[in-house]
Amino acid sequence: MSVIYPVANGLRTDHPVPGLPFINDGRLPLDNPDAIERTGRNQGEGLWGRTDSLRDGGWVAFTTEPKNPAYAWAVHQHPEHGRTVLLIHDQDLSSLHHEWVYGDSGFLYRHGGYWWDGTAWHRPGQVVDRAFERYDPRPVQDAITITAADLLAHPATPDNAHIAKIADFTAPQAPLPNWRDHLALWARQRHRLADAKPLDQCVVDLRAPELESTRLISRADLARIAGLTPDDLPHPDRERSDLPAPQALTAHGPRWSEPVAQDWAERHRRTQGPRTLLADTTTFGTSQPRGLVADHNRLTEIIRDILKEDGVNSGKRRFAAMGEKQTQETAANLAWWPAVALTEGPHSLVPVSALRTTLIEAVVGGLAQDVESARAWGKDVPSLGDIRTDIVKLLDWYIQREPHHAPGLFGEICLIARTRLGLAPEKVGRLIRRSLHLDSELDGETINTLLDMALPPSAQNTGDL
Repeated sequence: MSVIYPVANGLRTDHPVPGLPFINDGRLPLDNPDAIERTGRNQGEGLWGRTDSLRDGGWVAFTTEPKNPAYAWAVHQHPEHGRTVLLIHDQDLSSLHHEWVYGDSGFLYRHGGYWWDGTAWHRPGQVVDRAFERYDPRPVQDAITITAADLLAHPATPDNAHIAKIADFTAPQAPLPNWRDHLALWARQRHRLADAKPLDQCVVDLRAPELESTRLISRADLARIAGLTPDDLPHPDRERSDLPAPQALTAHGPRWSEPVAQDWAERHRRTQGPRTLLADTTTFGTSQPRGLVADHNRLTEIIRDILKEDGVNSGKRRFAAMGEKQTQETAANLAWWPAVALTEGPHSLVPVSALRTTLIEAVVGGLAQDVESARAWGKDVPSLGDIRTDIVKLLDWYIQREPHHAPGLFGEICLIARTRLGLAPEKVGRLIRRSLHLDSELDGETINTLLDMALPPSAQNTGDL
């Protein structure tokens, strides 16, 4: 999940973002999303607008601000929780639009991506659940929602604040130090709005033990939790998007909540783990998928035997005078590219992309037979038979040569089984695990470690095998 950082609150928002100034949004027709879209759409070079209906009955609308086109207005109208009005960088318009319209991560974002869906707070999306084509939603423990009423229960001085104007607005570089005064001024203006939400329904922030400043962790701690050295972490400048968004920025660097760090570590294991788990060392001393190493070793044996036979049968041949060591080295060199060509490159002998599709359809086809049989017998819940042995053997072959594709393979099986056949990912995951334990050539510990990383989170309940 990409994190969008707004730069200001619209004055008529129901859910102010802490620390940001309030800006006069009086020119926005908040009761007419089409009119918001027309404010910027096709009104000049670099201006744009967009509106869409939401699945829950609400809508979103966006427009570049014509008077200050470096920024854009973003409006989210929820049928129950009212409206969110934000000023964002214009370059972030499409990203926030995608998140609000197509994402499953709520509509209010705080602390580097913590999100609220109208009911509960969740941690920033880190781990993809391919069975549902979304980030796995992970609730925040002991989260407390902070409303405007909660904050304004303490004295504030609205006369020390002001409402900014869009024409000359420039995004501040740091949170406003007297933000509660600005919140009080925002609250004082709300009597003019007939549809304003009560202050105790205006969500501002969340509090949770994991977000306490004393419990936030450093970059070194993030690396430790992921089992890496700090130097192995993505570079904070060049590869910032590969790290989770920090929950706080301090004079000593970014700080993360420990659960976010653990989620990121899990994401890293799921991404890199299968390749590491199913790696082996070649005769050249390099690390490669164990299937490729096995192919190379087997071809090396075949070529070495041919070279030896060639030397025995004809002393005049080119390889006749080679000793054992040179024969082995020559065979290994000659065998390498044929081994690679079995599965890699545009001219691979085995089209692995076609094999992947075939494996998915084979497994799903077996599941479909089980579902059809259950219907024929009038059963509401189908019993899933083990995946056929020959299919498991082919899964073995594929996974050992393309281990980094295992999460995508199993994820798509679970996704199709859920959407096409109505089978719960957990049930499909148990079947895959059981079938591999029965017929895979991999040992049981390796199977469990692999599937803990490669099965979607929703398919992870092992139960009794």
